[in-house]
Amino acid sequence: MTKVKEKSASKTKELKGENYLAEIPRYVLKKGEEYMNDAQKKHLENILLTWRQSLMEKVDDTVSQWKNEAVNFSDPNDRATQEEEFSIELRTRDRERKLIKKIEESLENLWHEDFGYCEACGIEIGLPRLEARPTATLCIDCKTLSEIKEKQTLGD
Repeated sequence: MTKVKEKSASKTKELKGENYLAEIPRYVLKKGEEYMNDAQKKHLENILLTWRQSLMEKVDDTVSQWKNEAVNFSDPNDRATQEEEFSIELRTRDRERKLIKKIEESLENLWHEDFGYCEACGIEIGLPRLEARPTATLCIDCKTLSEIKEKQTLGD
């Protein structure tokens, strides 16, 4: 496979990984349906498992990419560029490692009766929010307040 084809295939896989939710249809609420019933929890579990799998595939792709691209450049500029690219990739993978941990925590808590309810105020987080961010532990109002307080504390 040529370098251009490899990069194109890698980009396609990367885009698919970032858009993991496109493969999963949205949950359609039924009239009078109880919040956080088994069907909704199974739907969220499917989202979490798919997301985790997508992130794990990225890790595997990165490892194989580094094995293929491990070249010791004689030109200092080329070497510096490669090291910077590796550094950026490592930071990205570290963020994803932390995200995988949050996903696994959500999978553990999914079947607890308080899953889907705000940790701060106790109201429903809402299925649409959980579909968009299944690791959410705060309702949108509490999260917004938290972010405002964080900005004030940091002085931004």
